[in-house]
Amino acid sequence: MDKKTSSSSQNSRGKFSGRIGYVMAVAGSAVGLGNIWRFPYLAAKYGGGIFLLVYLILVVTLGYALIVSETALGRMTKKSPVGAFHVFGKTLPFHLGGWFTAIIPMLICPYYCVIGGWVLKYLFDYALGNAPLLAQDGTFSAFLSSSGSVELWFILFSVLVFAVILGGVNKGVERVSKIMMPILIVLAIIVAIYSVTRPGALEGVKYFLIPNFDNFSLMTVVSAMGQMFYSLSIAMGILITYGSYIEKDVDIEKSTSQVEFFDTGVALLAGLMIIPAVFAFSGGDMSTLQAGPSLTFITLPKVFSSMGIGTFVGVVFFLMFLFAALTSAISLLETSVSTLGDELHWSRKKSCVFMAVVMIILGTCSCLGFGVWDSIRIFGMQFLDFFDFLTNSVMMPISALATCFLVVKVVGLKKIDEEIEISSQFKRKKIYHFIIKYVAPICITIILLSSVANVLGWITM
Repeated sequence: MDKKTSSSSQNSRGKFSGRIGYVMAVAGSAVGLGNIWRFPYLAAKYGGGIFLLVYLILVVTLGYALIVSETALGRMTKKSPVGAFHVFGKTLPFHLGGWFTAIIPMLICPYYCVIGGWVLKYLFDYALGNAPLLAQDGTFSAFLSSSGSVELWFILFSVLVFAVILGGVNKGVERVSKIMMPILIVLAIIVAIYSVTRPGALEGVKYFLIPNFDNFSLMTVVSAMGQMFYSLSIAMGILITYGSYIEKDVDIEKSTSQVEFFDTGVALLAGLMIIPAVFAFSGGDMSTLQAGPSLTFITLPKVFSSMGIGTFVGVVFFLMFLFAALTSAISLLETSVSTLGDELHWSRKKSCVFMAVVMIILGTCSCLGFGVWDSIRIFGMQFLDFFDFLTNSVMMPISALATCFLVVKVVGLKKIDEEIEISSQFKRKKIYHFIIKYVAPICITIILLSSVANVLGWITM
């Protein structure tokens, strides 16, 4: 690689102002729909406290190792995923491995923004005082079936995301993350306090926080692993891209610990916001608790309506939900734009235009999949569900396996250690080596095989 060209390319790249900016951006990516939309219903479905315990163990072991690996690769190469793979090999496997990882956020971002549009629509309705309407049976399904309305809110949410990306790394991504993340935490604390103080909510708190080993199963582990990938933004190219924006003086190990803290803290708050409230509302009816994704848009409005001040609580909750969705969508789009800029040498504006076209095409499929295209199914799934399965259950595990192979067999743990130890004491080095060499590949393979087997009907998750 030509040193002069490489230096010029690096100097033209955006960068974070420091560790706090990086941590807030990565935390913003990690803290999103995965925490607030997905974590509570999975925790409720797979054992409450025992699911939480397994999840926490996975975050500080497997999650830690993968975050450190991707961040170190990014900072070492100063490249987005495709470039990072190419630095260590020019053959077809490296070319495919880099692009495979880079395509994941390009596929996730459109349907993610569709869900972000749902959040924006509900916030708007709560702000207008339509809490009683949102609590009625059939409101959410009627909204999904009105394809034009879903498309409108998807576009509005996407415009907000593009506005931030066009602002650049420092003035756009970092600035918004620094503002939204603290506000999100404050709003989450307010809703959680209100939720756990409702009559009958204490039993929900116990169910969520106290492990009951009678509720443990293999699917508890598999689901917790899948949630960890989704929540921590692992294997999407995001951490490699954000790692490329940081300087050599940023402590990778310390930053990773702070991201773990943020992610776990918001997951805990999300559980305390939702599970005790639904527990109190339903009298502990497990079928209500395990309502799945609809818990947020169908069950919670009924809970808020029963509280007496449902409009206020609804506004606060969906405002927080919007901030979480925005910060994560921003990270997905930023990774895509960065890859196009690095590999095709496009300007940020041109890369955004291309991604806008991708977003409209794939996002529209997800919007119409619940309405006029409802009869069109892929493996029995609507478009949005299929994109979610393809990226999270198939592509991300394969990408993670490729990253493990790259780190262990190609780059070498010695070089990774040296990169991290430039600014870190790397206290968990021995644990990291063991996990990335042995534990990670086994766990990732389990996620991949179990997810595919579930879709094919061989097992029930």
